[in-house]
Amino acid sequence: MELLKMTINKQKNIALIAHDGKKQDMIRWCHNNKETLKKHRLSGTGTTARMITDQVGLSVKGYNSGPLGGDQQIGAKIVEGSIDIVIFFSDPLAAQPHDPDVKALLRIAQVYDIPIANNIATADFLIHSALMDEEYVHQVENFKKTVENRAEALGKN
Repeated sequence: MELLKMTINKQKNIALIAHDGKKQDMIRWCHNNKETLKKHRLSGTGTTARMITDQVGLSVKGYNSGPLGGDQQIGAKIVEGSIDIVIFFSDPLAAQPHDPDVKALLRIAQVYDIPIANNIATADFLIHSALMDEEYVHQVENFKKTVENRAEALGKN
């Protein structure tokens, strides 16, 4: 397996997502961490992005609402290399109509070795890490090379 070096710059690209039952938690968390968050580029899904902008005063680029493809848009941005961190306050006690999209987003963040926080405690540990103020280099599998090797191997059979 070939690895690629990936760099998360000092200024992070942070995606902020919250299910309806966790939106107020996200708003409070953003208020509590506003000084740190304003140093970074923020994006988020539909209503969450709008609420953070309106109620906290942070500039958040909004994508579609989660059930309308927003989770998939954030996942695509991870694949493109334009999301470095995901803060996703999911509601474990409520059924979500777009649960497959949520699982796909969590999976792609894992595949690309993206830090992801699903609750306030993890988000606090992440945002207060010394790594938030510096460049971070990590390695991920070179998926393009893996696919090429797989295609080559299958072509020989």
